[in-house]
Amino acid sequence: MVGERSPSPDAADSATQRFTNEEQLMAGSSGGHGHTPAAWTGVIISFIGFCAASVFIVAANPVGFWAGTALTLLGAVVGGVMKMAGMGTPKESAEMAAAREAAGAKARARLAEAR
Repeated sequence: MVGERSPSPDAADSATQRFTNEEQLMAGSSGGHGHTPAAWTGVIISFIGFCAASVFIVAANPVGFWAGTALTLLGAVVGGVMKMAGMGTPKESAEMAAAREAAGAKARARLAEAR
């Protein structure tokens, strides 16, 4: 199950143990995996273009095929423009980068102790 891991030997009080906030931060589960208006819009436009190009290539219509191909490429452009307009994943702040590095160092230290 997502967000769960097998219990550690000292976690006898529960069947499963949730990831800590530091582990989730280190794993990058804080949001941006394409769940933005820019990503969705770009993918939807590209998907429609791909479907159109597919239909037209089967129908032996080269003009329609190239129009669908252009629409597929337009989806990438629209997604990029929307991202630049602030509708994409925000850039990581210096504070978040420092927290991610601290969490990584702590996890590496725990792994070194376990060995």
